[in-house]
Amino acid sequence: MPALWLGARAQTPPQRRMLTPAQTEGPFYPVEFPKDSDYDLLRNGSRPPYTSGHPAWVEGTVTDVAGQPVAGALVEIWQCDEQGHYHHPGDGDRADAGFQGFGRVTVDADGHYRFHTIRPVPYSGRTAHIHVKVKLGRRELLTTQLYVAGDPGNARDGIWRGLDESARAAVTMPFMPGPDGLRARFPIVVQA
Repeated sequence: MPALWLGARAQTPPQRRMLTPAQTEGPFYPVEFPKDSDYDLLRNGSRPPYTSGHPAWVEGTVTDVAGQPVAGALVEIWQCDEQGHYHHPGDGDRADAGFQGFGRVTVDADGHYRFHTIRPVPYSGRTAHIHVKVKLGRRELLTTQLYVAGDPGNARDGIWRGLDESARAAVTMPFMPGPDGLRARFPIVVQA
């Protein structure tokens, strides 16, 4: 007669999720945060909306390895404009003033975040990517990069190639057409 397990021993332990791989911050993290640093990188202050590039929504969740939302975490993104320039003195401050280039949001109680930006583009020596940083209070939990699935530049990019297959899959997402632009879902898993 088979034994019947009841209680805590009968429950399957929660599956640990793979941490989102850390990547280099790169040379263009803001020296000074812009006055406008909200979720919408296509509107920089009172300037007209940025119309270059392919509008995209980048959204997802920030969870810990047990799958619990990391409510209150701050997600920051920064990227180059459609011409491949950053708002940074190291890049000659040549970025289009209409493109915000940097944004930050606080995730909600369910761990959700969302940004309105452009599909990333390559620049000299790098494949298309968006830099992502996650903070909780004064602690920096993660710095990584989000890549575009199927981008031909990925295979030539030394930073992307430096990841193993499972790590690449964790940071390489499709930018799919949606009713209001492209959409990429980027779930982030951190050690909180």
